[in-house]
Amino acid sequence: MEKIVVEHLTKDYGHGRGVFDVSFKVNEGEVFGFLGPNGAGKSTTIRHLMGFSKPQIGNTKILGENSFENYTNFMGKVGYLPGEIALPVGLTGYQFIDMMKKMKGNCDENYIKHLMDIFELDASGETKSMSLGIKRKLAVVVAFMNDPDILILDEPTSGLDLKMQQQFIKFIKEEKARGKTILLSSHIFSEVDATCDRIAIIKDGKIVSEFVADDLKHKQDKIYKILFKNNKDLKLFASKIDENKVKKVDINKDEIIISTNDKHINYLISLLSEFEILNFEHLKETLEDFFMSYYKEDKEFGGSL
Repeated sequence: MEKIVVEHLTKDYGHGRGVFDVSFKVNEGEVFGFLGPNGAGKSTTIRHLMGFSKPQIGNTKILGENSFENYTNFMGKVGYLPGEIALPVGLTGYQFIDMMKKMKGNCDENYIKHLMDIFELDASGETKSMSLGIKRKLAVVVAFMNDPDILILDEPTSGLDLKMQQQFIKFIKEEKARGKTILLSSHIFSEVDATCDRIAIIKDGKIVSEFVADDLKHKQDKIYKILFKNNKDLKLFASKIDENKVKKVDINKDEIIISTNDKHINYLISLLSEFEILNFEHLKETLEDFFMSYYKEDKEFGGSL
């Protein structure tokens, strides 16, 4: 069953800013990763999904209802964690929790304490003087406090230290095991890779790829790095390659990187048996590698965007 639906969503702010014909669905009990750098359109999509903005074209739905027109009907069933945390001033963290508890209703005090223990939240300070990390922990507790069936999380670990990032990943896995439906928007490869069933990559406001996470991990097209005894053998090997079965990716001195499908592996081994090979290595393609194939011209990206 589809719990979250985005259909042909378009919101053009001009100068290439906005989202353009974005479509995806999140099924019940699924963790869907929305991966892209800051400014790619993730938060814009989520704001429309939450009913905060009206689409120019297309629509967004939660539990089958149009978000913009009917957001009050499902808000109690959705836990929302915004990318930018804005807390009311003049309150302590505990007072903010009490305020949100009254707004949400049906909140179990023991469960709230459990969340605070997991994320090591000290909510005694005033919101105005809290560090970004504490504000993020407070927002996480509030998003989960009524134990909602649907979670919409925009850059959830932004501002958290490495320990808390790992704790959050563990917690999401536990929520997934409980059958929660989760939309996780992030620019951090590790948390998307560790938690998501399906992933969409967004670039310049458009989805450029959507795939099953396990398909990437177990894809049949493989990349190999082969070191020959000398350059003469490498050149001869390269000249004999059937390009319909093996594709040359890169050549450097006595080393070649090739790509081939599993069904052609016997052909490759037979061809290589004619030469003296010093090293044969399978290069596993990571989520980061796959992502960077769409963002390869953006040199500033590193291990996380």
